[in-house]
Amino acid sequence: MFDVKLMAGALGAEVHGIDLTQTLTEEIKAEIRRLLLKHQVIFFRNQDIPPEKHRELAQIWGPLQTHPAYRTVKGFPEITILESLPDKPTKIDTWHSDMTFSQHPPVATFLRSRIIPPKGGDTAFASMTAAYQALSKPMKKMLDGLTAIHDFSYGFKESLAEPGGKERLAQAVADNPPVVHPVIHHHPETGEKLIFVNKLFTTRIQELSKSESRAILTFLYEHIVTDEFTCRFSWEVNSIAIWDNRATQHKPINDYFPAHRALERTVIYGDKPY
Repeated sequence: MFDVKLMAGALGAEVHGIDLTQTLTEEIKAEIRRLLLKHQVIFFRNQDIPPEKHRELAQIWGPLQTHPAYRTVKGFPEITILESLPDKPTKIDTWHSDMTFSQHPPVATFLRSRIIPPKGGDTAFASMTAAYQALSKPMKKMLDGLTAIHDFSYGFKESLAEPGGKERLAQAVADNPPVVHPVIHHHPETGEKLIFVNKLFTTRIQELSKSESRAILTFLYEHIVTDEFTCRFSWEVNSIAIWDNRATQHKPINDYFPAHRALERTVIYGDKPY
């Protein structure tokens, strides 16, 4: 139905031949969902969508989730603004899955670009299914059944340390106590196993000692970003990236300071990992 250009061996595809500003048929929506499940992250270019269309498109995957730490587009509380300015540069530059500090981490994330620096500012993605499949059988057996703690306060520790940060984020901290998710997660739609810990929000593996947990997590964090499991997207104005948050991790590459970069993001409610 569309022209699909593969980005890398493990994941990623650019989709051409569709105008997302127009009304989409149920058949096209279903095809977009299928492409996301197949490629884990898909990209569109030259899509100048207004906020109402952004919200409508993201709802293809289900009801939208708000974020406790970011400001939002006026009139659209579901659309958060991710912005880096010369006097307020972005702080997050770590590989992660979005909002795993939640009991119900997002199914998917929908991100569109507004302002792009003249150079740099790419986003890298990694496939957690490919990373799991590459583990040895003994390592897979050891990890099965383990659980890990994910913590909002840990992921936003730099923001909390800023002057006024604790006060600004007090409600978010109260609303998001640490949660526990399995280290190895079954994808609820494909059935594939995948690694579900990330450097930004995961603090420790519960069943191991602190030193054992640290060693295993350090290994996994290095393993999941092996080149063969990754792809990289260079943004242009009015680009859109949609990724399966259950099956991927991503990392913004902050190599453009002090240039201005602004993107708008929605996340879609998910099920509790199992």
